[in-house]
Amino acid sequence: MTTPPGPPPLDPEDDDRFRRERDTEPIPRIRPEDGPPPDDGPYPGSSPYPEAAGYGAAGSGAWGSEGYRDEEGYRSAPRITEDELAGLRVDASGMPLGTRRVLPLEDEPTPLVARYLFPTERYRGEWKRHWVHLATPLVVGILATFILGYLSGFLAGQNVGALTTVAVILWFVVIGWVAWRVADWYHDRFILTNKRVMVVNGIVTRHVAMMPLARVTDMKYEQSPLGRTLNYGTFVLESAGQEQALREVKHLPNPNELYLRVVEEMYEPQAVEARLGKEADEAKADDGA
Repeated sequence: MTTPPGPPPLDPEDDDRFRRERDTEPIPRIRPEDGPPPDDGPYPGSSPYPEAAGYGAAGSGAWGSEGYRDEEGYRSAPRITEDELAGLRVDASGMPLGTRRVLPLEDEPTPLVARYLFPTERYRGEWKRHWVHLATPLVVGILATFILGYLSGFLAGQNVGALTTVAVILWFVVIGWVAWRVADWYHDRFILTNKRVMVVNGIVTRHVAMMPLARVTDMKYEQSPLGRTLNYGTFVLESAGQEQALREVKHLPNPNELYLRVVEEMYEPQAVEARLGKEADEAKADDGA
């Protein structure tokens, strides 16, 4: 039994020419009148064309029941908006150019804080404690005003001048204590630099507690239900199981943004520097314009 002759061998030059023409052949555009596309997608019952998923309408310029079609009726690739691309763009440091998840950094420290910074560290920000830190003294002051005011009026009607004077003096003492607590709250700051975190408080006797960022082994923040409602929290910093002057800081505002700020400073200091340099260049360009 003789074997039928096979096809003649291809010329190598013809074979290369065939591959080039096949690889560079443009994909034809399909008009609506060409009929539905074949169901030859990568999986059984699927199709590589968007109309198989039930999208597109002819001439609508958008996705509908027949795939994406432009104004001429051709099927084409989906359009990606600028908003969708914004999340994919990054700057030279690799940081996204989209919406920030952290608050902008302050330029200069206040005189209250500047005295505690050494020349080679870079200032990142300072924060006063949340106003809820003053809840107790404010409530005491309000109650004392109503109670002692009523009591002094009642005693004045009873012609008891000495007790009325005592009630008024007691009210001044309470209000003075409230004013002291408010002033102490104003001078109480949580400070972040590229080297350390600090807490400075006190009016007559100043207390300065600090922890180097390189020594922080764990950091977390806690929010009670009231803290989530009013947007404050408590920060807890750990340092290799050792005793430290700064461990728990209560009633800090915007805890999530502040947490991201501290963590970024701990793990991505180069990205912070790059972002600050870019912001400084943009500010100079705006001033020049």
